[in-house]
Amino acid sequence: MKTLFKITLASLIFTSIGSYAQESIIGEVKSSDLDKYIQLALENYPKVKVMDESVKKAKTDVSSSAISYLDLFNASYFYRPQSKTVLDPVNPYNVNGFQFSVNLNLGNFLQKPYAAKKAKSDYKIAQLQAQDFRLTLATEVKKRYYAYIQQLNQLKIYTQSVQDNKNVADNMKYKFEKGEVPLDTYNQSRINLTSASTEKIQTEVALLNAKDALEEIIGMKLSDVK
Repeated sequence: MKTLFKITLASLIFTSIGSYAQESIIGEVKSSDLDKYIQLALENYPKVKVMDESVKKAKTDVSSSAISYLDLFNASYFYRPQSKTVLDPVNPYNVNGFQFSVNLNLGNFLQKPYAAKKAKSDYKIAQLQAQDFRLTLATEVKKRYYAYIQQLNQLKIYTQSVQDNKNVADNMKYKFEKGEVPLDTYNQSRINLTSASTEKIQTEVALLNAKDALEEIIGMKLSDVK
């Protein structure tokens, strides 16, 4: 008799949990919400802005590299009043009036094409890094969203499990008080209820953590998302 009650009790518990555990969460995933969360992450996540600024900086370096070709030339002039004699024993090429000269730094001239090429390459790398981070961010948003949906559905399962185990425990208590079941059967029903309640609490904590993680990456509260 004692064994029969234990088997019946266990069957009731596992049948209840199993019926809910077999439900799929795929139907709970909403593509519209997921797309919205990804877009919010792209707009609000700080590192996205850092990557965008890196791209802007690299683009500016390309423009600066092109303009810097003018730095290769140094222009100067010299003015000799017309009233002075043209003859100059120190510099016989000296003449009256304005004299202009342009100097070219050959070393820098040879380095400029490579510097310009490097600036363009850095700009391309910055663009690719920003693109790669956006893809990585979208994947991370999906992971956190799926984790949130998972914990949300697990909480439903354990909430129902607690209710079912409570019903069983109350029923076993009633039967125990009438002498229809032994003490260990009644105690086992209470243990099962405690275990289900503990799992529910742990799932609630996991749900809060999953919610916080999702809100952290999209940059706002889920309740504020419209």
